[in-house]
Amino acid sequence: MKKLLFAVVFVLVSQLGFSQDKPTKEDVAAVIEKSGASGQMNAAKKQVLAMIPQDKQAAFVVEFDVLLKKVNDSTVEIYMQEYSKEDIKAMLAFYNSPVGKKMADKAEVIAKKSQESMAGLQGEIQALMMKYMQ
Repeated sequence: MKKLLFAVVFVLVSQLGFSQDKPTKEDVAAVIEKSGASGQMNAAKKQVLAMIPQDKQAAFVVEFDVLLKKVNDSTVEIYMQEYSKEDIKAMLAFYNSPVGKKMADKAEVIAKKSQESMAGLQGEIQALMMKYMQ
């Protein structure tokens, strides 16, 4: 009986200890925000918004922001599956550092420049694909 009780207590304590290693949603959301991911999404939103007629842009932004919340919620869940509480704390420490803040501040500019760079290579990429698809 003592062995059974010990086994049950061990399992419960193990589960409790394991669950404490999971990061909180708030910490993960803070990492995502501080990482500049929102800046990258803003760059994408601006790029798409430029293609939407002026009279429909306000409605587009409302719907886009709803989708963006779904993307963020999904990303939070993925981070929680892949990173430990200690990982998230280390990321927060980095993004609160001067270089981490600089990375986050530059995320939108870098995303925009990367998109422009990729657009310039689009013709070459298509030609390469056509070469090997035939």
